[in-house]
Amino acid sequence: MFKGIAFAALAAAFLMGANTPSESAQKVRFNFTSESAAKKSRYKGKKVVNYRTSHAPGTIVISTGKRKLYLVMADGKAMEYGVGVGRQGFSWAGGARIARKAKWPAWRPPAAMRKREPHLPEYMEGGPKNPLGARALYLYQGKVDTLYRIHGTSQPHTIGLAVSSGCIRMLNEEVIDLYQRVKIGARVVVN
Repeated sequence: MFKGIAFAALAAAFLMGANTPSESAQKVRFNFTSESAAKKSRYKGKKVVNYRTSHAPGTIVISTGKRKLYLVMADGKAMEYGVGVGRQGFSWAGGARIARKAKWPAWRPPAAMRKREPHLPEYMEGGPKNPLGARALYLYQGKVDTLYRIHGTSQPHTIGLAVSSGCIRMLNEEVIDLYQRVKIGARVVVN
């Protein structure tokens, strides 16, 4: 019952134009799908870890093999988040920059994705049922949109799995956290 009340309060806050949920609502996990216990992720949430790297603070490093996203911090630390990554044949590696950020983004599946999955809509408004979730970070190489995103998910059980068409999925509350921490122009390294 508490989760239902918290979700209703959170939904009302977003519908009234609030950009972030209240402090008490932030502690409740977004869970927009009804899942069986067997599908629930073993992921326990973000944490600060020791992380030695030559990348500057503010850089996002995604390890597709480990299914982790690291936001590089100062003093040999990083914020570590669990992610879902591209399934076999859809993973990618390389560098990009965040050129755009969106709250509750709308979604236009790329033509190639719609060809593979004809049931997909041409366009979907942002909101709790949208596959891009609560926030999206748009990855560009130069001025070219890679069509890859770091985004939330309405399927939290997919964190830690290789299931997407190449995008990096995060829990909705964690993509909100990352969204608040990174700036437009932040470097992203995917390996």
